[in-house]
Amino acid sequence: MSFIQISTTCDERGVIEKIANHLVENSLAACCQIEGPITSVYRWQGKVEMATEYRCLIKTTAARYSDVESAIRQLHSYDQPQITAVAISNIDGGYAEWVRQNTTV
Repeated sequence: MSFIQISTTCDERGVIEKIANHLVENSLAACCQIEGPITSVYRWQGKVEMATEYRCLIKTTAARYSDVESAIRQLHSYDQPQITAVAISNIDGGYAEWVRQNTTV
């Protein structure tokens, strides 16, 4: 079984908390950590923008990626939310088992 960490950001803490709660309550993620506020500098529609956002780090299995992505898109307030995933190359055995148990329906 492979494990991933998905990241998304949002300018509304309430929205990011709603996403995190939904993912954990529905066993799509074992854990979501909310960080922020953070400052994001990015290009949108041809202009350089700066915004205060909150980041959510989502611990789950690779098999759950598409379900997590769909949930984020459904609940997110952005037209094009950031949804990125990185593979976890090393993971403690006990933590891996905990993630697996909490992302299995």
